[in-house]
Amino acid sequence: MTVLAAGEVSPGLLGFLVVAAIGAALFFLIKSMNKQMGKISIPRDGDVPHEKKAE
Repeated sequence: MTVLAAGEVSPGLLGFLVVAAIGAALFFLIKSMNKQMGKISIPRDGDVPHEKKAE
């Protein structure tokens, strides 16, 4: 085991694993979000009939 000097900090394996897990979770969340956004149908101008105003 390496002895560090005073004030020197090393995240080590645990720090790397936490950052890697956050990165993997972010990847899958963005992938899922793109899938859900693809399901949304946006009405176009010609799709929705406009109500006529009575004058």
